[in-house]
Amino acid sequence: QVQLAESGGGLVQAGGSLRLSCAASGRALSMYGLGWFRQAPGKEREFVAAISRSGGDIVYGDPVKGRFTISRDNAKITVYLQMNSVKPEDTAVYYCAADVNYNRMVKSNTPAYWGQGTQVTVSS
Repeated sequence: QVQLAESGGGLVQAGGSLRLSCAASGRALSMYGLGWFRQAPGKEREFVAAISRSGGDIVYGDPVKGRFTISRDNAKITVYLQMNSVKPEDTAVYYCAADVNYNRMVKSNTPAYWGQGTQVTVSS
């Protein structure tokens, strides 16, 4: 069993920055790929970014490329999402995710584990 707890959401002005964190707990977490998804009101959940267990492979969704950066600290079993140059369309609930099958997390919206989510609101 894996538990994921997001933090760092809030209200930010367009063009500003925000850093999300997700602390993971459970067995063998260093074997899991970690990622972020988001869901805006009235829209489907959307892939944001993922990082492999070693950190050697990183993938971003097209809407955030060049603006967001995902990283992980395997000693703390924490994954981060640095959000820069945010836009009003980045407003959503952001969910942390984990899956031992990294490719499944990247290619589908169905990772094995989800966090509870943290709200990010970008004002114009």
